[in-house]
Amino acid sequence: MAAPALLSAPPPPPPVDDDGAPSPATPSPEPEGSSRLRWPAVRVTSEFDSATRLFSHRISCRVMDGLAKLRIRAHHGGGGAAAGALPPPPPEVALLARNFSVAVDTASRTALLRGVADLAGSLRLRASHNTKEQKGEVTVTANLGDSPCKIELSSVVPPDGLPRTTFIFPNGEVSVKEKYLDEGNRVLSVNGMVKSNVLNGVFTALYSDDEMNLKYRYKDEELSFIPSISLPSNSLSFAFKRQFTPSDKLSYWYQFDTNYWSAVYKHKATKNVKWKAGYESDQRLGWASLWVGDAGGKTKEVPLKAKVQLTLKVPQDNVKNSAVMFHVKKRWDF
Repeated sequence: MAAPALLSAPPPPPPVDDDGAPSPATPSPEPEGSSRLRWPAVRVTSEFDSATRLFSHRISCRVMDGLAKLRIRAHHGGGGAAAGALPPPPPEVALLARNFSVAVDTASRTALLRGVADLAGSLRLRASHNTKEQKGEVTVTANLGDSPCKIELSSVVPPDGLPRTTFIFPNGEVSVKEKYLDEGNRVLSVNGMVKSNVLNGVFTALYSDDEMNLKYRYKDEELSFIPSISLPSNSLSFAFKRQFTPSDKLSYWYQFDTNYWSAVYKHKATKNVKWKAGYESDQRLGWASLWVGDAGGKTKEVPLKAKVQLTLKVPQDNVKNSAVMFHVKKRWDF
């Protein structure tokens, strides 16, 4: 892994005399690998959400010669317009490495440890542990020979029953685990997902907790059509998306059993300027939103290392209760 960037540029070469030798009055630059302490680059990211009135700050830097990252998260404010708004989360300090991480909740003095290790052969081990609850989870994944299939065993620590077993194959997965009933009895529960290419689209079947969801997704360069049905409730819905130009897109969603629907129109003016407008029938709410910065990307990919979102919400039943909200995310490098 590459070493972290320094806070300043490397020192310029020493002045030379006419004969090409370094001037004795100017010391030579330190050789690479010098033991002199150098501070790593520090990155500060701040966010503010007007809906919750919450400020969030994240400070991070590379440590241990770039092998790990130290991250501090802090929040203040909160208590926004939403009823029953929760207090801001407590500060968190975390050390993150490629195969190990520890996150400490400073308020409860709880540490969450996570680790990953490749064992002999094709075995991969993942483990986590909560120091306060004295509980954790261990997962072992193994490849089945030369095939793309895998089998995974996962158990809580200390164990309280049979481990969850998952069989993973290229087009889905099937898992078997113990399920607790209201009477305290245990039964085996089977969950799974399978997908397949059908008629220029992808068919997906998802089974979980005695419910089946069937979804078909057709997509080409201009059109997406996604009908889905849930069984045994027979809840039917469909989504429709139309790409008019590379910069303009319309999305529509309809729920048949409730008659609820929503529509969103998106226009991308430039790579980092986008606006959206939509309507949600269940809340009888119209809205418009402007993004400056990649809405789905990271702050480092945005000019000036910032993202701003402005949203106007207009309730259909009471226009006077319209509200303007904004979300700002800014990054500084030191």
